[in-house]
Amino acid sequence: ERQKLDSVMAMADSEFNKKGVYELFSQIMTISRKLQYGLLVRHGQALETGFTMVDDLKKEGVRIAYQGVEGSYGHGAALQYFGQDADVYHVKSMEDAMVEVEEGRADYAVLPIENSSAGAVSDNYDLLVKHNVYIVGETELAVNHALLGLPGATLEDIRQVYSHPQALMQCSVFLNDNGLKQISVENTAVAAKRVVKEGDKSQAAIASEIAGQLYGLELLKPSIQNNQGNTTRFVILANRKVYQKAAGKISLCFELPHTSGSLYNMLGNFIFNHVNMIMIESRPIPGKNWEYRFFVDIEGNLQDAGVQNALRGIGTEAQNFKILGNY
Repeated sequence: ERQKLDSVMAMADSEFNKKGVYELFSQIMTISRKLQYGLLVRHGQALETGFTMVDDLKKEGVRIAYQGVEGSYGHGAALQYFGQDADVYHVKSMEDAMVEVEEGRADYAVLPIENSSAGAVSDNYDLLVKHNVYIVGETELAVNHALLGLPGATLEDIRQVYSHPQALMQCSVFLNDNGLKQISVENTAVAAKRVVKEGDKSQAAIASEIAGQLYGLELLKPSIQNNQGNTTRFVILANRKVYQKAAGKISLCFELPHTSGSLYNMLGNFIFNHVNMIMIESRPIPGKNWEYRFFVDIEGNLQDAGVQNALRGIGTEAQNFKILGNY
């Protein structure tokens, strides 16, 4: 392909025409590659993903790790997905939860990946690449942030507020309108515990009303988030490459050569195979200045022919390609 591109560009009589010829023939070659990937699948050369299809996920007799403490949104998401009687336990950090699953102490981990107001939880995308864990499910939890203070405190007493950075962003209008100092902590439930520990009526926490009840705080103002439809998407992680028969979403990541048009050509694999892309995020690659890793969600199942074609193309053309899960 490179030789042919050089040959046809040499026939052009201006820089503009050279560029045009290059673009035209590059697209013809891209279409040809997509056809070849499809022919391979139709002749029994299906893509080997390493994933195994199961009818349902095992939810009975399993242990589930989540980041935070009792009363956090992670706790609520775990109970929402696995049931109120599930065997759940908390760890300090997002990475700790992944390690619990990776090393087999937990069957699943429940971690936030995206918020409808604040966007992606970027650090967790990076951790999905670092650890041998895979997305096997997801659940969406409605987020209602409340301002919680010590018993007897009033809204007028509050000068500074503790919460998770995402929660602070999600309540930025209320915080800025009231001139409140913002202090980031590990999660919303930790913020509630800190207010109790400090015992200062000028301090408050942004957390769920359930966290307030658990830690004996007073509800100063409910639902202070900017977006009243605020929702956080949590992913369910396991250390096995499995997907349910009815799975309809695939998450994957890949790195690209730092060259013009590389992302455009890569996304062509979805276009030519009629695969709908739901989300795309980019993250800097550690140690490689101005180079990026892309995270993509697409509709489909690993058994679908169009998905197989698209993934074969991406796997062939990308660098450090990983399927994060089908769920």
